[in-house]
Amino acid sequence: MDYSSLVNRQLQGLKPSGIRKFFDIANEMDHVISLSIGEPDFTTPWHVRQEGIESLRRGHTWYSPNRGFAELRSQICNYYARRFHVEYNPEDEVLVSVGGSEAIDLCIRAIVNPGDEVLIPQPAFVCYEPMTLMAGGVPVIIETKSENGFRLTAQELEAAITPKTKLLILPFPNNPTGAVMRREHLEEIAKVLEKHQILVLSDEIYGELTYGKERHVSFADIPHMKERTIVVSGFSKAYAMTGWRLGYALGPEPVITQMLKLHQYAIMSAPTTAQYAAIEALKHGDSDIERMREEYDMRRRLIVDEFCRMGLTCFEPEGAFYVFPSIQIAGLSSEEFCEKLLYAQHVAIVPGPAFGDCGEGFARVSYSYSLKHIQEALVRIERFVSEQ
Repeated sequence: MDYSSLVNRQLQGLKPSGIRKFFDIANEMDHVISLSIGEPDFTTPWHVRQEGIESLRRGHTWYSPNRGFAELRSQICNYYARRFHVEYNPEDEVLVSVGGSEAIDLCIRAIVNPGDEVLIPQPAFVCYEPMTLMAGGVPVIIETKSENGFRLTAQELEAAITPKTKLLILPFPNNPTGAVMRREHLEEIAKVLEKHQILVLSDEIYGELTYGKERHVSFADIPHMKERTIVVSGFSKAYAMTGWRLGYALGPEPVITQMLKLHQYAIMSAPTTAQYAAIEALKHGDSDIERMREEYDMRRRLIVDEFCRMGLTCFEPEGAFYVFPSIQIAGLSSEEFCEKLLYAQHVAIVPGPAFGDCGEGFARVSYSYSLKHIQEALVRIERFVSEQ
């Protein structure tokens, strides 16, 4: 049987995730410290877990409505109004999904026709480009620069727009760089978009993890942008609920309606138990967010200071839980640096090109791990760098 002639050609051409490559190798080795996966080391808060358990005890094990439970949709809208000052109608402007990744996929497939161009600032999370390709779209990469804090500039955006541009992806706070677009930066982007018929997918999964006095600003909160923006977020990062697989999309009713069709046919509904737990998280979880954010902030400052001290020049991240140091001092490519570090010192991090070609010369290091693990990893990394 010639499977290569039977399996989807577009899918065969996609590369496996560069994040998982090093994670999988590390799993086969002993005594490895992995700083490669963006997963909180915190356990889901007990009051949230308890609500999930109680839902099972009450026998709530059936399908939910396709859009998600009405109470959860209301709480999501209340949360976005309370935390980010953007109001949505829970009846037709919100969709509960299986993680934020499904919401991203639904959004891209609902908007993009074959040949439509999708603007993707990179470095960025690994899913945007392959999802665009699988939808028949054309990824147009905008390379952000360290000297601009890895933010998308209005000039870069304007230069990338063509008559075929359909969608802009705004991946901020950013994975892998930790870059944040503050209100003044978003307003400059909005001025460009006002001149064009372009929709925006604003991936705000790390919206609660910003540092300093300024809170996250949703792109939908910028004047005249809500009508063209689909916000994607979820519970994995802010509430340490990665394994519950629950996300959501907020946006204009005509787009959410089309996303719902795809969701109905491909998934049907998000996990019932997870939805009950998420209701509890939204109602009573604000203090959990702050507790975890303060801990991440302490780790962030430690790891940035240590990298800079050992010569790995490091842009100071203002969001998420990643640092993106330059590894050029070692005289190695990103892939070589990460592979040699893994085998020599048993520390797993991710090469920058896993997040786009412009990530060459950098590596992503997650600080969503315990302080003990981070401190030991820093000792090993410094030992490795000194030997190069």
